[in-house]
Amino acid sequence: MTLHAVPDRPASSVSVVTGAPRVSRIAAASRASQILRIAAEIRALVAVGRPVCNLTVGDFNPRQFPAPAALVAAIQEALSAGETNYPPSSGLPVLREAIAAFYAQRLGIHYTSDAVIVAAGARPCIYTAFRTLLDPGDAVVFPVPSWNNADYCQLVGATARPVTCTDAMSFLPTRAALARAIRGARLLVLNSPLNPSGTAFDEATLGEICDLVLEENTARTAADRPLFLLYDQVYWMLTLGRTRHVHPVVLRPDMEPYVISVDAISKAFASTGLRVGWVTGPRDVVRHMADFVSHIGAWAPRPGQLGTARLFGQPEVIDAYHQTMHRELAVRLDAIHSACTAMRAAGLPVDSIPPVSTIYASVRLDLDGRRTPDGTVLCGSEDVRRYLLNAAGVAVIPFQAFGITGDTGWFRFSVGAVSKSDLESGLVRLRSAVEALVASE
Repeated sequence: MTLHAVPDRPASSVSVVTGAPRVSRIAAASRASQILRIAAEIRALVAVGRPVCNLTVGDFNPRQFPAPAALVAAIQEALSAGETNYPPSSGLPVLREAIAAFYAQRLGIHYTSDAVIVAAGARPCIYTAFRTLLDPGDAVVFPVPSWNNADYCQLVGATARPVTCTDAMSFLPTRAALARAIRGARLLVLNSPLNPSGTAFDEATLGEICDLVLEENTARTAADRPLFLLYDQVYWMLTLGRTRHVHPVVLRPDMEPYVISVDAISKAFASTGLRVGWVTGPRDVVRHMADFVSHIGAWAPRPGQLGTARLFGQPEVIDAYHQTMHRELAVRLDAIHSACTAMRAAGLPVDSIPPVSTIYASVRLDLDGRRTPDGTVLCGSEDVRRYLLNAAGVAVIPFQAFGITGDTGWFRFSVGAVSKSDLESGLVRLRSAVEALVASE
């Protein structure tokens, strides 16, 4: 048999049809992450030797906030034992049982293990909930600022109904704010403690929202689909001081058929890269979510599941870990609030909300329209962000990245990846940069 070489086709001979789109409508409409764009900008500055106090990333620097040693040791032990094959698509039974027991002990919520599924972090859990509950065109109500809800709506073809929340509301919705929006909606999405503001629901506010959901479902007929509440509580173990986390099912037990809770080890145990998250909720809904996860393969790695199950069986280890973690977070968040309070007392256009939870501080920098020392007029939060990065080496995220429209001047300051000394020096530079703007007027 004779083999004939086939000449390579010149690249110039490959024709590309440019009239029709080459990707799906969903892909074409997807937005690039503003936070990731800013992160790339920061990496470029650091690469050329610029000192940057990076308060952008919702993550942890392991040198400042290491994962629990007991969790790491249990994962390493699982790896050494050869636990490297597929886990069950809904999660290892030992972890699902451990989550149910942990919630009973810590939250007073009683789920059976078949009401729990495990996935590779909170994100697949949220996406799976959207996919399981929503058909194209279904309405989703969510407050802004909040994290990525508009993007999830776009991914599944749902209709977004954002409800703007102000600093006077601690950036959290109330019953009154939601009352009109939830009529006929299929899903209400809430997050507490809240990314980006670091604020949290109290019993009265969340209880009234639960009453609204129950009333809406009571008013619907048997032919109507229910209104569900997706409750993202991934930061609930990071409440500080006297703040206490509240859960819809605890406040109103009748909410149980309508509440899907999302959680993970990522924030509570500084373990964002280990990718262990879970969902709890009504068994009929969770069963369908498990089927969806089985098709997309968004399974948490087996060693991480085993390590998490063991950690949840060591309450004294968890308490000791959080005692240290909370102290270190509080020092950083309080430093930001104290610096902002001092600047405001000095007549500078800066304000902040007292920190109560998460790794985030809410800071208002009323700098829009002010002139820099070189004569440039700042036009909007993006200009303010760039000015602070270049003039002070302080990197922050404007609330516009979380759905807020208009230039309110509010920014998210994240403390999980910064040392106390770097934060202290960054806040000094921040004040100098603000003072330079005021002096230029």
